[in-house]
Amino acid sequence: MANSVYKIIELVGSSDVSWEDAAKTAIETAGDSLQDLRIAEVTKLDLVITNGKVTSYRTRLNVSFKYQK
Repeated sequence: MANSVYKIIELVGSSDVSWEDAAKTAIETAGDSLQDLRIAEVTKLDLVITNGKVTSYRTRLNVSFKYQK
């Protein structure tokens, strides 16, 4: 990793299933347009409540990818 440069972006994924699935959705979707994703750090977990029931999970991530020359 010597002499490398990385960009860090924030992503938010959502899922009706779980926080893990929300994170996976965010990474896999970003991977369709960004190359060389490296590290993802979960920075926040939250959920949506509708009529007293959990209806959606959201995961906020900081994701790094390597700049290409």
